[in-house]
Amino acid sequence: MLDQLFVSRSLEEVRFWSRIMKEHSLFLKLGFRCEDTQLINEANHFYAIFEAIENRANAFTVGTDPTVIKRFNEEVHTAVSYIWAFKRKVLGLILTCQLPGANNFPLLVDHVSREANYFRNRLSELNLGRLEPLPDAIIDENVFFLRIMADHAKFISHLLDPSERQLVEQANNFSQEFDTLLFQAKDLESMRPQSQTVPLLDQFLDQNRVSVKSLRDFKRTARDLIEACRIKSIIHPLLADHVFREAEHFLVIIDMFENSLTGKPA
Repeated sequence: MLDQLFVSRSLEEVRFWSRIMKEHSLFLKLGFRCEDTQLINEANHFYAIFEAIENRANAFTVGTDPTVIKRFNEEVHTAVSYIWAFKRKVLGLILTCQLPGANNFPLLVDHVSREANYFRNRLSELNLGRLEPLPDAIIDENVFFLRIMADHAKFISHLLDPSERQLVEQANNFSQEFDTLLFQAKDLESMRPQSQTVPLLDQFLDQNRVSVKSLRDFKRTARDLIEACRIKSIIHPLLADHVFREAEHFLVIIDMFENSLTGKPA
């Protein structure tokens, strides 16, 4: 049973995050200048790597030998470490003004590198036998994902056309809301309540769930409008869907945490 759970958890993580890493490669490439041929080639290389990883993960089943999946996780970990280093290199070039005119926000590049670091850490945890996030990790995970959600709101605000005043205002409001939730989570992080403090942590999750659902719905609306060419922006339709899927993923994690607190099966 534990072996099957290890395989299913591993495949869920790799299928989700390998697609995210693949799309990061595309978004970075689209932000480079025409003359940045080396960086464009590297981004294309990582796109191909993670597309292959995604395809391999989709070909596995829950009945696959756990030792095969463990080796696969190790291979993916190596690939993620390389794309993390690439992202940090790009960030360094931007911060030292060596890519003037490129269209990648420094915060966006830092954002995608944080997600790569999260992914490789999760692979290590799985191979060490940590199949599900523990109650003690609730605050840490929420700090990570609340910051991701706050970043998304900021990116949406800055990539919408300024004439889309209502949508820009909504995005800015979400940015402020998630900054506040993030600060609250960091306050709770410093207090370090014990995992037995179920009512406190349950309330924490409930509050975050309400806000994430609202942001998820906003992202879905924005995605649909962008795909239908009904709003003005420089947001790639795939990026709009990308941030929507990450909000959906955060909601799954919140539910998993709540189940671990109440003892319900995941």
